[in-house]
Amino acid sequence: MKIKTYIQILLIGVIAVSCSDHLEPIPTSAITSENYYTTLDELETALMGAYDAIQGDGSYDKDKNHGVQYEFYLTEMRSGNTATKIADPDDFSDSGQFESFDVLATNGLVANYYSSFYQVIFRANVVLENLGNVSDDTTAIEAEAKFIRAYAYFNLVRLFGDIPLIDHVLTPLEKDTQFIRVDKNLVYELIVSDLQTAVLGLDNTYKTRASKAAAQGLLAKVYLTLEEPEYIQAQLLLEEIINNPDYTLVNFNDVFYSELNSEVIFAIGYESINDSQNFSAQWMNGVGNSSGLNYATYDLVDDFNEFGGDRSQYSFRQDPVHLTSVRYQCAKYFPDGDNGGDTPIADFTSSPNPELAGNDWIVLRYADVLLMHVEAIMAGAEQTSATSALASFQEVRNRAGLTDPVTEITVDDLLMERRVELAFENHRLFDLIRLGKAQEVLSAYSELYGFGFTSSDLLLPLPQNEVNISDGLMTQNPNY
Repeated sequence: MKIKTYIQILLIGVIAVSCSDHLEPIPTSAITSENYYTTLDELETALMGAYDAIQGDGSYDKDKNHGVQYEFYLTEMRSGNTATKIADPDDFSDSGQFESFDVLATNGLVANYYSSFYQVIFRANVVLENLGNVSDDTTAIEAEAKFIRAYAYFNLVRLFGDIPLIDHVLTPLEKDTQFIRVDKNLVYELIVSDLQTAVLGLDNTYKTRASKAAAQGLLAKVYLTLEEPEYIQAQLLLEEIINNPDYTLVNFNDVFYSELNSEVIFAIGYESINDSQNFSAQWMNGVGNSSGLNYATYDLVDDFNEFGGDRSQYSFRQDPVHLTSVRYQCAKYFPDGDNGGDTPIADFTSSPNPELAGNDWIVLRYADVLLMHVEAIMAGAEQTSATSALASFQEVRNRAGLTDPVTEITVDDLLMERRVELAFENHRLFDLIRLGKAQEVLSAYSELYGFGFTSSDLLLPLPQNEVNISDGLMTQNPNY
């Protein structure tokens, strides 16, 4: 299912908020939550609004919300996977700050992402707050809304650490709740609770809406991320997905070019209709219209050459000057691979007509589940030779043409396999942190390229404009 145009009524009077007031109470209008949300169809309309907020507004404008379209800046470009076209530690433009670990609290891309995902949370809260207005069974709608809220909070808490926890639509008197940061463990408690509700309340009908398997997979990743990981619970959830015949690996190229295939568990849906949708998909993980963003680093290319197997041919275009990713970009600007001598990221072009390419953004796929299964079985140890872990690991490698049997898996092996399997999909930074290797790996990478990584760079700064308007209620992360 694709989501983009179902929320006109909502935008009139209920959930229309700007980047600067994304947490403000619902504005007064003729249409309010009390007199609008009285049927399942009306709740469904609000639910579509929450999904829509994840996508962003579909046009490139620094003053508008972009949701997942900006995520590669905050993740891939801070992981050693990608960089700007010309790596320059002295480039203090918003986009140039990420790869050199010099992100400023005034960075507009950080503020945009923060605002976008709190708007996702706001819209999910609107749905949840009005469930009681409807006499029909709202179990599935509640489950979806809680999945969406958990997904948004999971991204925010991993990027920013302690954050404001907002589990309802705020009143004008709740400024403290809007700005005061709570311990991240409280945020994780809500995430876990929401996803547990989602697991119980959903089936596997959808791939571009929440499903039972999507909730199981996301909850498993949350369990692996906790300060005290819940490895057994994660393993059991992942094995439920593994034992479901609806989910399988497919040809690697088909993962990105054949939408809604059996490897996709949850994706953000985009229409294949017009330029703005194509533009949206490109900005999620492409080089952008300047052909200068999100290029694969030589560090990643080296790892692909050694460990990528068949995946390399589906991950880079090559010319005499640059090697760059070919996953997740619509080729609107450079359909023939010609962008002035450089090579853009260009996977996910589902149509030969680039104006019709509205490629979905994959959040969770089966290969990720298999590799998380290895991690859960490893349970914090440095290596494993457990049969079931070897089987899951080998399944991913076999698909890449790496069929030599593996008899032991170390943490470094797992991180490398995740790197080449899930490159450009915004997982690498979180993988390094979760598996305890971020300080070691990013310090070495930073030293190699002359950057200034420190441990405080693992968290982004809270947007300075949020701190400024909080009247002293919001604190900033260290060293920003």
